[in-house]
Amino acid sequence: MSESVPERVLSEVIAENLRATQGINPGKGERRSWDRSLPILARDLVEAGLGGVEMLIEYQLPLTSKRADVILAGRDRRTGADSYLIVELKQWSQAELYEEDAELVLVSGMGERPKLHPVVQVRGYCEYLADFVGALDQHRNAVRGVAYLHNASDLDIHDLYDQVEDERTRLFSKTRRGQFVDYLKAQFAPEPGAAAADRLLSSSIRPSKQLLKAAAGEIKNRDQFVLLAEQRLAFEMVMHAVEKARASNSKQVVIITGGPGSGKSVIALSLLGEVSERGYSVLHATGSRSFTETMRRVVAKGSTRMKAMFKYFNNFMAAKPNDLDVLICDEAHRIRETSENRFTRSAQRTGRPQVDELIHAARVPVFLLDEHQVVRPGEMGRVADITAYAQSLGLAVHQVDLDAQFRCGGSRKYEEWVLRLLGLDGEAPEVWKGDDHFAVSLTESPYELEAQLRAWLAAGYSARITAGFCWPWSSPNGDDSLVADVRIGDWARPWNVKGDRAVGNAPASALWASAPGGFEQVGCVYTAQGFEYDWNGVIFGPDLVYRDGRLVTVRSASKDPALTRKGVSDEQADQLIRNTYKVLLTRGMMGTAVYSVDPETQEFLSGLVTM
Repeated sequence: MSESVPERVLSEVIAENLRATQGINPGKGERRSWDRSLPILARDLVEAGLGGVEMLIEYQLPLTSKRADVILAGRDRRTGADSYLIVELKQWSQAELYEEDAELVLVSGMGERPKLHPVVQVRGYCEYLADFVGALDQHRNAVRGVAYLHNASDLDIHDLYDQVEDERTRLFSKTRRGQFVDYLKAQFAPEPGAAAADRLLSSSIRPSKQLLKAAAGEIKNRDQFVLLAEQRLAFEMVMHAVEKARASNSKQVVIITGGPGSGKSVIALSLLGEVSERGYSVLHATGSRSFTETMRRVVAKGSTRMKAMFKYFNNFMAAKPNDLDVLICDEAHRIRETSENRFTRSAQRTGRPQVDELIHAARVPVFLLDEHQVVRPGEMGRVADITAYAQSLGLAVHQVDLDAQFRCGGSRKYEEWVLRLLGLDGEAPEVWKGDDHFAVSLTESPYELEAQLRAWLAAGYSARITAGFCWPWSSPNGDDSLVADVRIGDWARPWNVKGDRAVGNAPASALWASAPGGFEQVGCVYTAQGFEYDWNGVIFGPDLVYRDGRLVTVRSASKDPALTRKGVSDEQADQLIRNTYKVLLTRGMMGTAVYSVDPETQEFLSGLVTM
């Protein structure tokens, strides 16, 4: 601590100009990670003559769970306009590039796993803030960023400076503390920053015009987004609702329902492109990590800015009413009762329904769903639930049912056959009579199932094997290999990866359905939901068996933690297990092969499907 600035003065600066954001209370447990850095930053501000600059700590980036350590808010020394500086505070004493990768670093004393380069981190925060805070839409240069490694000397971090490119990628160490103080003097006028902080915190949150233009160009140029019949009707209905809501300053709710492959996600992306092109604020959201991550990877094609257009349902807990023109809720059957989870801060634990958050976030919330894909307790994305809630708010609800069936090779017949097989439409199972557009087969063993699909894979088609959640799911072995948990006789294969990083040649969970290597693992419903592949293999586990003339569920045979916890009734578990197999059976676009581990069920299926 510099003796030229008394500790009393620093305490006063912190007390007067330090503002907690997003429900954090300075002085409580959350402060421990940054309490040693704040006095250092406060000292530098005081020595720069900027004791009135506001410090927003742990600022949560809008519609994300990420937090910037500190945002300094004040007036620009040259123009007098609002000015913001994101400061990423690192207590590292030594860091070096990770295997010459310019965006990753190894930090001394923090293990062998690399961390994101702090300059890359703060640059991303700057770009994101400029893309989503309405007050910065026309003033992108009002936000800058620095990484401040106040415990490290230049010699300890010398190769990290290669990433310093512009005003959003500055890096300072304790060796350059004097330069940092001069930098602060050049950025801010010696005036109070409370008003600038207020304007940032109260600003509308929506995609910037530049981001919308980029999204429109990226999505609209994809010629595979062709809408037919009811798909076009749903698209036009949403666009009509958008124009009407904007013209009359009102809200409209649109619900689009359809089975697997009916084109819901094609409609969603077409809407994202069209609404963006018209310059209206719009975001895409889902409740599925696998689905969202794949959208970011495939549609955004590696663009960090474009990835920000794809959100999760629980990102809208603190969203302001009608900041967005349109919120596209894809896979809306995944809507949960509330957005709260074990990581939710106490100040945000209000019990507010998630559907309420989504409806309030936009003038036109659009819900695309398939009621037969509700597979987890607590999911309430049903037409009746959404409609009732919207109407309780006095909102008009428009619904479109999609009749076209694209995923299963255009075979509505197969979709109906699956519903009857699982007892989901009140009709009795019937013999599969064949369809020129879709193949259904029964295999005699998991070996035959795998061989059949592997042959299609070798022929250039996509293929995956899934199974009911009836086997344990172990963490990887110490040698970075997966445990072969799915065992049927002497045939054994591992489940797909649990987490967000690859394990050996097995892709991360979110990429199992699309990335190379996914065929070597068995997928579960949570990983397969929302995706399709050419050829589909499904293993019926002991949780769905044929007894006394009908298929019955056996809850005790499930290893799904969601079904084994208290509070889930037998009736709910029965419905969720049947819906699980509905999802698994409808992932294929060209054909599905099935096998049951239960002999009586296998015999029942042989009476319905020619082997």
